Amino acid sequence: MAGPYAIAAIGKAILSMLAAAVPKPEFAGAAFELYQSKNLQSPMEEGIALYLHRVTPGSVVRNLPPRVGLDGRRYRPSMPLDLHYLLVAWARDAFKQQRLLGWAMRTIEDTPLLHASLLNQYGPEPDIFGEGEAIDVLLENVSIQDMNVIWDTAKPQMQPCAAYIVRNVSLESQLEMFEYDPVQTRVFDMGKVSVPA
Repeated sequence: MAGPYAIAAIGKAILSMLAAAVPKPEFAGAAFELYQSKNLQSPMEEGIALYLHRVTPGSVVRNLPPRVGLDGRRYRPSMPLDLHYLLVAWARDAFKQQRLLGWAMRTIEDTPLLHASLLNQYGPEPDIFGEGEAIDVLLENVSIQDMNVIWDTAKPQMQPCAAYIVRNVSLESQLEMFEYDPVQTRVFDMGKVSVPA
């Protein structure tokens, strides 16, 4: 299960994977950046932006049982999440922009499963994801109405983009759960009349 900083590590890992695979002659000057809504108003000249626009409860798994550590201690259940991203290509002309977007989409589709070995390379903490953990990066269909709401902060800058959902993100808790012995005796004060003082 991933630590609490997994969301940031996932975004960096996706961008770093793209940066490592970029075709150098054509897109040598391309930047690969995480974006917030304010960045959409004044974007980069050329490159790929990854914009996390929504985080939702996990759609595949919910109500996980408590996590048991290697030492046998029990922890509060992990929190399953889905991360919703927009992958936006920026370039000075439409032809190059569309080529960059198509290349990035094909590259992500060729590597839809990101393993812990890749995800742990790009965060400041070395072991955010446990050994054997992986996440799914899948193309997502977003309605035109939802897309307009997402781009509302930067309407004049609306660009062609692809929506992705990242599944299987489970943020683990460090809060230990303690077990206590069952209650053996209960005392009730039935039949006693309390006299007001």
